[in-house]
Amino acid sequence: MPRYRLLSSLGGAALVAGLFLLASPLLGLSSPRAGNPRAETVHKVFPSAVRLQIVAGGNVVRSASGIAFAHDGGRTYVLTNAHVVEPAREWPEGAELRVLPSDGSAGVAATVVARGRVPEADLAVLEVAAKLPVTPLAGDDLLELGDDLVVIGAPFGKGLSVAAGIVSQVEYELAENAAAPRRARALKTDAAIGYGSSGGGVFDVPGGHLIGLVEGYRTARVAFGKDEEQYAFDVPMPGETFVAPAAKIRRFLVEKGLGRLAPPEAVAGAQGPVATPAAKQF
Repeated sequence: MPRYRLLSSLGGAALVAGLFLLASPLLGLSSPRAGNPRAETVHKVFPSAVRLQIVAGGNVVRSASGIAFAHDGGRTYVLTNAHVVEPAREWPEGAELRVLPSDGSAGVAATVVARGRVPEADLAVLEVAAKLPVTPLAGDDLLELGDDLVVIGAPFGKGLSVAAGIVSQVEYELAENAAAPRRARALKTDAAIGYGSSGGGVFDVPGGHLIGLVEGYRTARVAFGKDEEQYAFDVPMPGETFVAPAAKIRRFLVEKGLGRLAPPEAVAGAQGPVATPAAKQF
C-alpha cells in the first residue's frame, strides 16, 4: 500500500525518476544550450540552492537541502523544512548547522530563526552571516496546473541534483469574497524527489521564480524474492511530491515576524538569483 513519508526517511531514494541533471557543487555549470528553457532556468536559479549539514561529535548526522531567498543587511536567509532542523535525542551536545553554497566554497554556520510545527507548517528559516546568491520568493498566484517546473535538492547529501516536472495539483485557500485573489495552500508535482531533498527549492520554467519548497513525498513499497532472500525498496510515486507554495511560505514568514524578507510588492516580477560576493568561510 502507498504511504506518505517525510524526506528525512530513506525510502525511495535509490530510484528517483525524472532526474535529468546531476550537478556537483565542485564542478559548477556549463553554459546552457540555446532554446532549452529548463536548462536556462536551472542556470538562473542554481547559485541560490544550498546543501545543509548538521554536524555533531565530528560527524554529519543529517543532510538536507535549502534555498537562499533573502538578504537583510550583511546576512542571508535560507528556507528549509522544520523536520530538517529538529534536534534528535541521540545527538551529542553541541550540534552545529552548516550551509554549503552551490559553488563548492566552505560551509558557513547557520542559526535557526524560525521553525514551524510539523505537519501543519513544515517550514524553517535559517540565518547566515554571509552574502549568498538568492532567488526571491515568487508572487502568491504565480502557478497554474500543468506549468513546467524544476526542483533542486541534494539526495543523500551529495551534489545538488535537478528534477523536472509539472504542477500536478493545486489546493486553494477559501476566499472571503469572489473578488479576492486566489492563494494556494498546497500543491503537488510529478517531479520525483529522493531522500535528502527536504527543503529543496521549486522553480517555474522559464521564469525561474521560487514558487515553493519541497515538504515530502509518497512512496510505494516494491518487494522481490522470497523468504530469507526477499528485499524491498520504496519508489517515489509520480505526482505525489508535496510542495509548500509561496503563499503558505509568505504567511509563515509574517506569523514569525519575518514578513520583511518576502514583501509581495517586491517579488511579483522577481526573476532568478541576485548575485552577491562570495560567502565568508569559517
